[in-house]
Amino acid sequence: MKYKILIVALAIWCNFSLLPSLFAATVESVTAQIDDINSQIQALDREIKQYQDQISTTSAQSSTLASIIKELTLTRTKLTKELEQTQKKITATGLVIVYLDKDISERQKSINNSVQLLGKMFRSLEEYDNTTFIEKVLTTENLGDVSREYNDILSVNENVRKYILDIKNEKEALSVSKDKKETEKENLTELKNGLASKKLAIDITKKEKDTLLVETKNQESNYKKLLADRIKKRDAFEKDLQNYEAQLKFILNPSLLPSEGSGILDWPLDKVFVTQLFGKTVAAKRLYTSGSHSGIDFRASIGTEVKSMGNGVVVGTGDTDVYCKGASFGKWVFIKYDNGLSSTYGHLSVISSKAGQKVSTGDVVALSGNTGHSTGPHLHVTVYASQGADVKTVPSLSCNGKTFTMPIAPVSAYLDPVLYLPKLSASMIK
Repeated sequence: MKYKILIVALAIWCNFSLLPSLFAATVESVTAQIDDINSQIQALDREIKQYQDQISTTSAQSSTLASIIKELTLTRTKLTKELEQTQKKITATGLVIVYLDKDISERQKSINNSVQLLGKMFRSLEEYDNTTFIEKVLTTENLGDVSREYNDILSVNENVRKYILDIKNEKEALSVSKDKKETEKENLTELKNGLASKKLAIDITKKEKDTLLVETKNQESNYKKLLADRIKKRDAFEKDLQNYEAQLKFILNPSLLPSEGSGILDWPLDKVFVTQLFGKTVAAKRLYTSGSHSGIDFRASIGTEVKSMGNGVVVGTGDTDVYCKGASFGKWVFIKYDNGLSSTYGHLSVISSKAGQKVSTGDVVALSGNTGHSTGPHLHVTVYASQGADVKTVPSLSCNGKTFTMPIAPVSAYLDPVLYLPKLSASMIK
């Protein structure tokens, strides 16, 4: 009887002790593959940075047709490298999921086998307990054997408690692996969505370059004329919008706004460099008929991920270029946050969110671009009091009487984004 019990106990111990060795080869193989891919990703990081530095240098130069074409060419190359990098991240994440699948399967199998073996042990112990101690003494010639068997049973009981604890720990490890798998699956979905957006941004950049070359016939004089026409159209459109917003009746209720300096909004970009602030700035006086800038501009090359600044809902998306090319936001995303604030992202290249979509802080909602009226690739961010802002469709006298759809708010609903973003240091401003 005691040997049967001890054999069962040994089987349970082996079931647990062999688990690490079952995964050793798999872990080593997967880790090696992931390390290799990560090395390639780091190399691509360095290449991407070099292209970004070249883009920044070109962007800082005077706006000429040659510089714009060069910037678009560099941007497309950078985006292609980012696409390759994303594909490698997808491969690495897929390997992690494959490993976790095996880990989950083996752990579940180990738990099931151990439970069955424990059941056998319990049945053996019950059989042993059904024989009274007097019966064992009377039926055994050597009383020393009875004593040793009794001590073995006590030892087995202790081991049973240990194995039950091992199963409990194994179940907890199984739960952790399942959670990790779900996280990696979410990462994989996000990477795949980003991959599609990057591909689209590459196509858009090529199309923008080709269109510009056709419109200007690769002549600097034609480019200057095109630029002058767009500025004229922009000024007329802006005046149109000003007149419309000035007529909106609205009384701001400060109690519905978060406190200034709270940092309640997060940065919309991973790397922050502000090229123009809100309000009556020197650049605003030069660039806008109103003499005031309605938001804040960030340096961002075409295809840079733009993220939600808080938890909220995407109320609308659109493209003003469809109605009046080169006059306003271009491609835009409008989000109402849960904190009483709303924002518009303008001049986007790709919109990766849709109206009605719930978003959390840090969710990618678009890629930056150069659409609408833009002197170069960047991200424009307008912040409003949600109580006064909304997406509206209104007529435009300056754009051949067409109607246009975009976020609109009375002047008093426009807010300085800096009051609600994290602290802005001097090194982050141009």
